[in-house]
Amino acid sequence: MKTLIYGAGPMGSQLAARLYEAGADVTLLARGSRLTQLREHGVVLEDAISQRREIHRVPVTEALGEEDPYELVVVAMRKSMARAILPVLARHRHSHTILFLMNNAAGPREWVEALGVDRVMVGIPTSGGYRIGPVMRILAVPQAPLPIGEVDGRITERAQEVATFLGRMRDTRVQVRPDMDAYLVSHVGALAGNMGMFATGLDPERFARTRDAIVLGLRAQEEAFRAQEAAGIPVRPTFLKALPRIPEPLMTLGMRPVITSTFFEVGLLGHARVARDEIEELLRDFRGRVAHAGVPTPSLDRLESHLNGERGPLPQGQREIPLRWAGTIGLGVGVAAGLGLGILALKRKRGG
Repeated sequence: MKTLIYGAGPMGSQLAARLYEAGADVTLLARGSRLTQLREHGVVLEDAISQRREIHRVPVTEALGEEDPYELVVVAMRKSMARAILPVLARHRHSHTILFLMNNAAGPREWVEALGVDRVMVGIPTSGGYRIGPVMRILAVPQAPLPIGEVDGRITERAQEVATFLGRMRDTRVQVRPDMDAYLVSHVGALAGNMGMFATGLDPERFARTRDAIVLGLRAQEEAFRAQEAAGIPVRPTFLKALPRIPEPLMTLGMRPVITSTFFEVGLLGHARVARDEIEELLRDFRGRVAHAGVPTPSLDRLESHLNGERGPLPQGQREIPLRWAGTIGLGVGVAAGLGLGILALKRKRGG
């Protein structure tokens, strides 16, 4: 399957490198200084945990022509950037599948109207990262499946074919889902749990020491999931629904080592520092999907005011919000212990 990866950011670069490594006929599209870097250095990936670097000389291009013979186009970029290339994608004659692999809480309507439902598939990235010069620092989660699906939820032969093709990549398990829209909306709801980073100036040490920022994030996530379900959009994957039932003191304790971990720095903070506008758009889209349910979201509202600059950072170490113990204590202990063990494992792997 001749494939074009449209977008040479963290996800696009990693996809192109892994497919090329697996022997696929893949080309990576980039422009400007990024294209120059790729031509000079190749795709340079650095594992954020092990610090191991690898270089892949993936074929590159700077444009998609109408007659270019790509059967699959994977759009791996921010939604606002993808919107600008819709006319180019619409004119391309040979791609029978265009997979939008990005955060998107608004739903697929915009893509379907421009390209037709028969060409569009959606998915969500499972790795994060950021670029330092020609090096793309990547944090991949090998155990996490890469979810993709048809916009109408059908499990089709096409979806299975794309999943098999992408599954050729090392350390990749692709999952065809019937509920990708709910999955994408839930991803933004889950993001609310980390919004306290904007209330602490995107400083992880300050965030970890400021209990109120962590608590506001936990409550914002709970509000988001409640609003989502009230709007008739199920929370997916379903384990996310258990998080609000964990007592706040335990979740707060479990969050602190996560916030100061490499996982958080590469997977969330690095992106947040350069893509605040994308996060603002995601929240606007999320609110547009759930507004009719009328569920109040005071904690999310407050954190959003830190995101958009209406409020300054919380005082470091602020602990004024009383904690709630309501929840299943056994579940909370298990999750907190699991988070702590996960961070220890990451640190050991990095040290080894």
